[in-house]
This record gives sequence, structure tokens and C-alpha cells, in this order.
Amino acid sequence: MNKTVWIVLGVIALVIFWGVGSRNSMATSDQDVKAKWANVQSAYQRRADLIPNLVKTVQGVANFEKSTLTAVIEARASATQMKLDSKDLSPENLQKYQAAQSSLGGALSRLMVVAENYPQLKATENFSELQAQLEGTENRIKEERDNFNAAVQAYNTLIVTFPNSLIASFSGFAEKGFFQAEAGSEKAPEVNFDEKK
Repeated sequence: MNKTVWIVLGVIALVIFWGVGSRNSMATSDQDVKAKWANVQSAYQRRADLIPNLVKTVQGVANFEKSTLTAVIEARASATQMKLDSKDLSPENLQKYQAAQSSLGGALSRLMVVAENYPQLKATENFSELQAQLEGTENRIKEERDNFNAAVQAYNTLIVTFPNSLIASFSGFAEKGFFQAEAGSEKAPEVNFDEKK
């Protein structure tokens, strides 16, 4: 009987150590997701910080289309007001955040297209530098979003696989949302080099 008690106690100890180890792995993975989310927010903040300089540079050009500038300023205000805490990265909240950021990205794209019609603007060194910085920032945003999605995938896989799912449900770990492709991005843009006459 003494041997049986020790075996049972040994099995219980192993289960406890396994449970603690699993929970610690989940906590580590959760912290990784939070760190990646902070990097995403930092990249978006860099873009938001560049916009006032870009707008000031563009405003310096006479007769620039005011409605385009207004759209960029309003989209920036909307995107910077949308805050999402790393503790609440549900798919729904992430979708709202992504929509606000996509609106800003679209307004910036329109600004760049309209700027093509202003040779004196394109000739300024400040505008060229800001355009290059903005392009680099957009690349960083994409990279950070990819890193975030990879961390979320690892975290979600960890908490939904059995038997970890038991520990996750008792410990309050829930699945986190991914960044999704923007609506319509699955369609390749149409390129037409024929001149209209």
C-alpha cells in the first residue's frame, strides 16, 4: 500500500507540473502576442506622425485639391482615435481597428495619386523624402502585421490543442483575432497602358 500511495502521489505531481508548465507556456505566448501588437501599433503611429508633415508640404503648393487633404486629415483623426488594448484582441475589435487604419491608407493613396498631377510638388525634396518614408512605413506595417499574425497563430494553436485546451479554459485564455486582407484585395488590379483619346 505504501508503494501505491507513492505512485499516485508521483502521478499527481506530474500532472500538476504539466499543468503549470502548460499554463506558463500559454502566458509566454500571450505576452509574445502583446509585444507583437505593440509593434503593430508603433508602426501605425509612425505613419500617423508622418502625415502632418506631408500635409504641410502639400499645402504649400498653390491650388492643391483641398478635399483630398481634408480626407487625409479626417482619416488620420479617425484612425488615431481608435484604440485597441492588447487584452481585447477579439476578431471583431481587430476588424474595427483594421477598418479605421484602412480608411487612412486609402486616403493617403488618393493623396499620392493626386500629387502626381502637381509637378512642382513632386520636385520638392521634402515631399520626395516624406513619400519615401511613408512607403518604408507601409512596408514596416505589413511586416509587423505578418509577425503579429504568426504570433497569434502560435498562441491560438497552443490554447486550442488538447489537453492544453483544458488548462486554457480554466485559466481564461481565449483565442485572439488575426489581421485579415482588406475586402476586394483578392482581385488583382487591372492595368491598362492604352492611352485614352
